[in-house]
Amino acid sequence: MSRSCAIIANGYFHGEAMVDQISSLKAELELLSIKVDLIYTDKILTYFSQGEIISAMPEYDFILFLDKDVYISHMLEKSGYKLVNSANAIEICDDKLKTFIKLSSNGVNMPMTISSPLNYAKQIDGLASDVVGILGLPVVVKECFGSMGKTVYLAKTLEELISLRRQLLAKPHLYQQFVGKGGVDIRVIVIGGRAVGAMQRKNDMDFRSNIELGGHGTMVELTDEIKEISERAAKVIGLDYCGVDLLFDGQSYFVCEVNSNAFFKGFTKATGVNVARLYAKYIVDKIYNQD
Repeated sequence: MSRSCAIIANGYFHGEAMVDQISSLKAELELLSIKVDLIYTDKILTYFSQGEIISAMPEYDFILFLDKDVYISHMLEKSGYKLVNSANAIEICDDKLKTFIKLSSNGVNMPMTISSPLNYAKQIDGLASDVVGILGLPVVVKECFGSMGKTVYLAKTLEELISLRRQLLAKPHLYQQFVGKGGVDIRVIVIGGRAVGAMQRKNDMDFRSNIELGGHGTMVELTDEIKEISERAAKVIGLDYCGVDLLFDGQSYFVCEVNSNAFFKGFTKATGVNVARLYAKYIVDKIYNQD
């Protein structure tokens, strides 16, 4: 009996890390006798017709969804496809505030975070002073949507925070406590609820540690504490696969972000963990070998 899947990836971004992600997973799935079709989101996948969602794709045993398009992912699930990760988990991770809301009250330690009230009139207010009063300085400012650290900023003074607030007033964003040392975090990959390795990311030129912004990775010990907080975050959100980013203040670890489609090229290079192989084997076992 033939087995098949589709890998769906963003049709407008073809960076090196994404290309490696796709090719590595495709190769590992094919080694497991899965026929793989690669489909980009700029092609017509689903549409509404007479009150129903219609798919323009063939039937597949599952879809490996390597994007953050929450609309397409939900529509595909509604039309009967089984997605890895699920559309709901992707949606939670896509929005940094939704991630924190979901993780709250579930025993996951997180930096103190303030949601910026949605402001469509673009009228400035006195919130920046209140933020500094609660979080102190510097303050990390994040747009709720964004990848690879490109929509994350640092306000070192009240004046810088006011300027950033003016810039982002009409966009959903948050203010976050600055934890630990700038430019350093730990990325943990979790597959099927199990942490498979940990990498420290360090950037000497930027407070953001992302490898895409010049950071470099080195393997670190996957301690019980790192393992527990990362696996808990993945479980609460309901993720088959994710990258959990942790900050450390010298005493405790804090979940900074959870990425449902974390790139793993740098992680595999730093740790020697073949993430693509482990993820492919997990998916095949979940889809075909479980009742």
